[in-house]
Amino acid sequence: MTEGLPGSGGQDLDGYGPDGHGRHEPGKVKRSMGGQTWTGAIGEVWRSALRHKIVTVIVTLCVVGSLTGIALASAASGQPTKPAEPAASTFSLPALDQSGPQVSLRSYQGQPLIVNFFASWCDPCQKETPLLAMFYRTEHGRVPIVGLDENDVRTNAMSFTQRYGVGYPVGFDPTAVAATAYGVAALPQTFFLDARHRIVDRIFGAVTLAELSQGIALAGK
Repeated sequence: MTEGLPGSGGQDLDGYGPDGHGRHEPGKVKRSMGGQTWTGAIGEVWRSALRHKIVTVIVTLCVVGSLTGIALASAASGQPTKPAEPAASTFSLPALDQSGPQVSLRSYQGQPLIVNFFASWCDPCQKETPLLAMFYRTEHGRVPIVGLDENDVRTNAMSFTQRYGVGYPVGFDPTAVAATAYGVAALPQTFFLDARHRIVDRIFGAVTLAELSQGIALAGK
């Protein structure tokens, strides 16, 4: 669950009658052949053979082209291309408690990272944030987590993070610049980035321990 930020055939066979195409009267065939010279007959045979050769070549080319197309299609379908993971948008935000340096993606260069978008006014975050805080303490910070507080009031956000014992860095983003860059329209959402800061997993709604483990495994590959 998330909370939103404030589109015949029938071919005509009449021509195939007794005198039509494909049916010749024997008498007519004999009369036409009887008036033909040997030279003309040989010429007709040669032209007929030439026509057959041309037809044979055309048919052969069609068959070869069809087989080539089928082979190329089979090869392409047998090796599907895996879509590349999108690169995470960079961000640099002031620390929520104003006591530390900017919270930025660049600070974690070469490391996998969990980026959590939340806000003090977000109901599902009331359940998720304590889980993330506990997970971070249990891992002793070995798995970097960054919280990005979106469209919030600083004093409310500070009370929220203190109440749930958040120990990981939190960036303050009152105008939701980072949320817009990541396409986040509802909270909470969690992104898992690998060491090259490509997005390998994304969780909509409150993240669970199982999803944290799965996301960390993907980010570590």
